[in-house]
Amino acid sequence: MATVYAVGVGPGDPELITRKAERILRRADVILAPVSNPSEASVALDTIREFINEERQTIIIHQFPMTSDKSRLIPAWQEAATIIAGHALTGREVAFITIGDPLFYSTFIYLLRLLREQWPQIPIEIIPGISSINAAAAQATITLAESEEKMAVIPATAGIGQIAAALAQFETVVLLKVRPRYADILELLCRTGRTDSVVFVERVGSPRQKVLTLFSDMEAHSPDYLSLMIIKQPAALKN
Repeated sequence: MATVYAVGVGPGDPELITRKAERILRRADVILAPVSNPSEASVALDTIREFINEERQTIIIHQFPMTSDKSRLIPAWQEAATIIAGHALTGREVAFITIGDPLFYSTFIYLLRLLREQWPQIPIEIIPGISSINAAAAQATITLAESEEKMAVIPATAGIGQIAAALAQFETVVLLKVRPRYADILELLCRTGRTDSVVFVERVGSPRQKVLTLFSDMEAHSPDYLSLMIIKQPAALKN
């Protein structure tokens, strides 16, 4: 029996992959890469190509639909978990790769539950990765939190009400996957006086990276799915 590794490969820049992640990726027998659309490339797989040997290793690209419909998601999770377990039980090390970190809004969280429930004998190791939040803050040169400040991380799909509540309570609010609510978010930032205290980052760490600090540029931009916003509390609103 072999170990299953969940490997965080960072936001998309191969140079941000940890040395431990690289070591696991080079030696794994099987690499399983997630995609949401079979016609599109796997960002995680593209990030690690220089570390793997596609002639020696088995590369599996598995689709996880981009939907909240559990009737479609659960079968995809179960199929992936079954594939992973099948290889591990026959002595082949498996590396499930994910952008960012495996335990931070990652598909692997659902696979981890299934593997623990159905194949508790299989050893699992988590290899942490740099999140898009940390990478985006670094690229924008903006602090996330200091001293007694509080920070909230919210998927924008949670709704404008929750975003507005977080802005009122936290010094820093990070919004993930902003595209579906982008226009509403911009309007909220105007209403709450935060147009000068927000940065927008898209595809951080990749050749398509975009960092916007001017609100007028954000208004003119059509965001990619892999985009986030870091919103700071204006100095005038701080106690």
